[in-house]
Amino acid sequence: MTDTLPAAIDIARLSAAYAAGETDPVTVVRLAFERIRAWPDPAVWILLRDEANLLAEARALMARGPAGLPLWGIPFAVKDNIDVAGLPTTAACPEFTYTPERSATVVARLVAAGALLIGKTNLDQFATGLVGVRSPWGAPRSAFDAEYVSGGSSSGSGVAAAAGLVSFSLGTDTAGSGRVPAAFGNTVGLKPSRGLVSAAGVVPACRSLDCVTVFAQTADDAAAVLDVAAGHDPADPYSRPAPWPAGQPLPAAPAAFRFGVPAADALEFFGDRLNPPLFAASVARLESLGGEAVEIDLAPFLEVARLLYQGPWVAERTAAVGDFLAANPEAGHPVVRGIIEGGHGVTAVAAFRAMYRLEELRKVCDAVWDAVDLVITPTAGTTYTVAALEADPVRLNSNLGYYTNFMNLLDYAAVAVPAGFRDDGLPFGVTLFAPAFADRRLLALGDRLHRAAGLTAGATGLPLGPAGPRGAVEAGRTVDLAVVGAHMAGLPLNGELVAAGAQFVRAATTAPVYRLYALNQLSPARPGLVRVDEGGAGIAVEIWRMPVAALGRFVTGIAAPLGLGTLVLEDGGTVAGFICEAAAASEARDITGHGGWRAWMASQAAA
Repeated sequence: MTDTLPAAIDIARLSAAYAAGETDPVTVVRLAFERIRAWPDPAVWILLRDEANLLAEARALMARGPAGLPLWGIPFAVKDNIDVAGLPTTAACPEFTYTPERSATVVARLVAAGALLIGKTNLDQFATGLVGVRSPWGAPRSAFDAEYVSGGSSSGSGVAAAAGLVSFSLGTDTAGSGRVPAAFGNTVGLKPSRGLVSAAGVVPACRSLDCVTVFAQTADDAAAVLDVAAGHDPADPYSRPAPWPAGQPLPAAPAAFRFGVPAADALEFFGDRLNPPLFAASVARLESLGGEAVEIDLAPFLEVARLLYQGPWVAERTAAVGDFLAANPEAGHPVVRGIIEGGHGVTAVAAFRAMYRLEELRKVCDAVWDAVDLVITPTAGTTYTVAALEADPVRLNSNLGYYTNFMNLLDYAAVAVPAGFRDDGLPFGVTLFAPAFADRRLLALGDRLHRAAGLTAGATGLPLGPAGPRGAVEAGRTVDLAVVGAHMAGLPLNGELVAAGAQFVRAATTAPVYRLYALNQLSPARPGLVRVDEGGAGIAVEIWRMPVAALGRFVTGIAAPLGLGTLVLEDGGTVAGFICEAAAASEARDITGHGGWRAWMASQAAA
């Protein structure tokens, strides 16, 4: 098989390729490792998992099938301040290393949803920095020009997603670490609302502010990950439940809206002449999508930003790892150690005064939401070479946080989206932000803005996957789908197929390796088709041909314990079709002897 992974690395197209039988998780794992070995920058990774173990996990997924696993076979990576059971967590400090017995909640949720963890990525030590050069494992470089920084602290995760080495990656964000690498990698960076994704099992930077973030090729992919990752977790005292139901496509972006733009005197590009016209173009593009630009005063937001490092919140970093660095002073990167040690001088009086000032500023900043629905800013005003950062590490790092440092202190949601390429070939990005729990609304509008820019995906040079629900692929492609119960012609749920553009192809019968059960927990009534090793029979099905572009939306409406998997037909062929989790059959009536759902329904009507 040729290397088809780059063309299908985004979640939507890879999932559709699985459904169409074009590839499988074992092949994807092999190709992912081939691409990782071929990538010229080994500093992206701190640890890769054993390939043989991953292949075994992929085979187990194939044996189980994709039913009920929304991220079935999707490869991903995590920043190495996030725990994975049995793998060392370093936070980019070898002396700090420990091996957790349990995975971080977010990792456990993703793996339970069928995602395949490839490895752990490099970062600015203890997640302290926006540059990606503060690690003993080296500095992951820009995926577009190795002379430039990749952005931090989630540097390795940003590059892994930009290069298409994985379908998505996790980072963390306290001051901008889930957004700056996205801007420098031409990817989407989702910084969720605080507490929306559990931080249990994450080495803290500022525990009250930290967010687990997502890097992905598209906003819809980021939404697919958020759908699995979000949710209340008792193990995280800052956790908050999602205010929307899981499994829903992104809402439609508004046709008309008002958005804030910083006044010209607050727009700061630090002498960079290439980024200002790209930002102006992004504002014009947002207007063309139905937005009305409203000038806002950025000054109070910038005062909040200064509280993060120039105020007492630096002491939260000291609370997290200050004792370790005091006992192991040589283990810390000099710049990181200097920042964290600065927290020792913060008094409780200073902390309370800063908290009071933050609440005063919050009232001023939040007043903007009376005038606008969201705000757009550059994600970073400029970018720097690795050499420049190493020569002036603190000031230039601070410049990169100009538009990002206030976000978590004010409890806002943010989505960083690609917005164009500079004349020197480096990408530029913008950030949309709004109050907490506006995540999905921002993703929907961010997707429109991203696609309107006409950009390729990350650093792959490939076009973005088509817009629409996850699983959507090129218009005109179809997939045959076997239905076994209420979706058959004339039955209660057939309208869902018709609405998705599906057309009847033929009646068929499965191979004699299945049993059929009348499930008792669904309305309208539906059967469950379960594959068995012995005692199976052929079951009547209908084959419908559906546009693959509609498959993702259709799949999100399938109720557990049902899902889509691969069915074997009596002629030996295979087709995507409805299957049922075997555990659900234990309390259901076995109706295999009727040969199909229609025959069973007829018997009930005659009784």
